[in-house]
Amino acid sequence: MIQFDTFKGVISTVQMFKTKILPAVLLAAVAVLIGACGGGTASNAITNGVDPNETAATVNGKVIKFEEVERAVKQQARGEESKLSPLELAGARLQVLQGLIEQEVMYQKAEKEGVVPKDEDVAAEVNKQKVESRLSAEEFDRQMKAAGLDEASFRENVKKGMAIKNLVDKVTGRIETPKETEIEAFFKGNPELFKRKRGVRLAAIVVDPSNSGQGDTTTNEAEADLKIKEILGKLQLPGSDFAALAREYSEDPSRFQGGDLGFLSEDDLKASYPQLAAGFMNPEFSVGRITNVVPINGRGYIFKLQERVEKEENLTLDSPQVRPQINELLVNNRKQLLAASYQAIAMNEAKVENYLAQKVVENPNELSGARPAAPANTNAAPADTANTNGSAANANTPANTNSAAANKPAVNANAGNAANANR
Repeated sequence: MIQFDTFKGVISTVQMFKTKILPAVLLAAVAVLIGACGGGTASNAITNGVDPNETAATVNGKVIKFEEVERAVKQQARGEESKLSPLELAGARLQVLQGLIEQEVMYQKAEKEGVVPKDEDVAAEVNKQKVESRLSAEEFDRQMKAAGLDEASFRENVKKGMAIKNLVDKVTGRIETPKETEIEAFFKGNPELFKRKRGVRLAAIVVDPSNSGQGDTTTNEAEADLKIKEILGKLQLPGSDFAALAREYSEDPSRFQGGDLGFLSEDDLKASYPQLAAGFMNPEFSVGRITNVVPINGRGYIFKLQERVEKEENLTLDSPQVRPQINELLVNNRKQLLAASYQAIAMNEAKVENYLAQKVVENPNELSGARPAAPANTNAAPADTANTNGSAANANTPANTNSAAANKPAVNANAGNAANANR
């Protein structure tokens, strides 16, 4: 199905609320360009010489303090904000602040519409998130503090997220079911969407040994190994439910769909999982079969083959799921457009004072584009041992895999001839 990226600002905030990203419930999903920054040095002072109690912006008189912006930037940069140049840091702050402004506007709308959740509902959601994080109380508190939150501020963030979701649900609740003529017109106007190509539908349980700082239950290789063994053991039990285990154990957003990764054409499969394509397309690899753990980009994947289409076919309106899919597509995109339009009007009606942006306008030449110097790498490999991929160890590693995960128990490199049939 087609996905249109219509949501912005608060819509991203609602999506983050739905996916339960622990330290970032309050934040809008802001694309801060930090990927090029390397790792390595201790972080400098968060505020970089700015008073954390200073007002960054106001929304209808409600103050957003600079400390809220810095907390959000730190979360987005995962502690690497000291590696940003002053110019990059200013850009990150402005983007994060815009998300906080949009969120505050919509929260105030939620208050006016009377859709702010009751205290008992907020408490229930907080407890639910803590349980679903599968963290101990101590580890949950530690990660909360690392994100600059305490119990009260975390609860307030959850409350705002719930209120905004309630508001969006109320606003978009007026969307009606598309008429049959609309469904037929969409089908005729988008014939390329209804060509069923050769490919597979996959589900996966993903274990990430890295510490993402977002409520991960595995933060190193040893913890990931133990978790993988536990999952594989449960998959071998009679009556085991792959989707339920994905929702419980997977460390990937697909867990909210029971691990469903959707349908991948054969070309998409080769592009995404080149080492697995031949195996999944092999008729001898039966539908419903589950692989052992497969290392991909440093993460461990346990796949389930849910469906395989071995020849192309053109679907019709009478094909199963075609009408429901068109209906869902039209309804969802109308909801997205309506919610984005509602937010745009709310922003126009709000009185917003962005003092951070004013400072940039007043002092545009004070922001250096130079990043702090990176420390020397004393562990660099000798020049004659490195290959074009970065190290000799990677010489035979497939492009989309990561050798760091190769020490996982019973790893398979090919789904067709090395996978375990756990089902």
